[in-house]
Amino acid sequence: MTRQGRAITLSISEEDKASLQAIAAELGYTWGNNPNISKLVEAIAKRELLIASNNNWPQDLIESLCKAIACLQDRGDSQNAQVISNLLLERNDLKISLRREIERLLDTTKKSNWRKLLDEFIDEERPFQLSYQDAAQRIWTFNIQYAEIVHRDRREYLQCWCKEINKEAELIELKHNWVLSLDRIGEAFVSSIKAKWKPGLDCIEAELEFHGASALSYEDSDTDTLKKWRNQSLRVIRKISDPLSLYRELLLCAEDAVILTPTDLRDGFLIKLQKLSDRYN
Repeated sequence: MTRQGRAITLSISEEDKASLQAIAAELGYTWGNNPNISKLVEAIAKRELLIASNNNWPQDLIESLCKAIACLQDRGDSQNAQVISNLLLERNDLKISLRREIERLLDTTKKSNWRKLLDEFIDEERPFQLSYQDAAQRIWTFNIQYAEIVHRDRREYLQCWCKEINKEAELIELKHNWVLSLDRIGEAFVSSIKAKWKPGLDCIEAELEFHGASALSYEDSDTDTLKKWRNQSLRVIRKISDPLSLYRELLLCAEDAVILTPTDLRDGFLIKLQKLSDRYN
C-alpha cells in the first residue's frame, strides 16, 4: 500500500494540534525528537491506548472525594488534598458550583513559592535561613541545619534544629530545638546558608512507666529504644526531642503514666500538673 493510500487528513485547530502533539510527546509517540500525531492515532486504532469517558463518575463518588479533600485539609495534609482536587478538576461531569468550590479549596492549599523552596531545602538536606513572626508579633531570624514537617492539632509545623538558642526550652539539652508554625513564616525570607546539615534533632532519653489500661493499650513509638514489663507495669525508654509533645501525650493518661527520668523532665511535667490542679481548685 502506498503512503498516499494510508494518508488521513485531520481538520483541527492549531490549538488542538498542539494539544495532540503534547499528548504524543508525553506518551512517547515521536518521530525522532518530534511528537508524531500519526503514531498517536495509530495507537488508538490498535487499542494500545484506550479512550475512556470523562463524565461518567457517579455523584456520590464525587461528593465523597470532596469530603476527603476537606478532611485532609483539617488534618493539615495539604499535599494529598491538592492531588484529589486536581483529579476532580479534570472531570467533565463536575457541576459548576462544585467546581468553583474545589477551585477555592485548591487555592487555600496551593503552595506558595517559599513553601516549595522550603520543601526543596528539606528534601535536599540543605541548611537555610528564614524569618518568623511569633504570637507577640516579634520578628525572628533562624538559621536551620535540620528540619522536618510535622502535623499537630490540624496544623503544620516546622520542627527544626537552629543555631539560635531557645531560651524558653524545657531542657537545656534541647535548647537548639524549635517548633515553628508554618503560617508564621515570612513569605520572602527563605534562603540558603553555608552550614552543615545535621542528622536530626537533639534528643534525650526519658524513662516512662505506664500502669493499668494505659500499659495494656500502649502503642509503640518510633523513638522507643526499650520496652519492658515489670510487676504489671510497663517501662519504656524513649528518645525525646520535644518535651511539650510528650506532656500532651501523657495528659491523656496522667493517672496511669509517670516520668521516672530525667529529673528535669519529670519536674517540668509535675509543675504543669500542679498548675492544672490550681486552676480547678
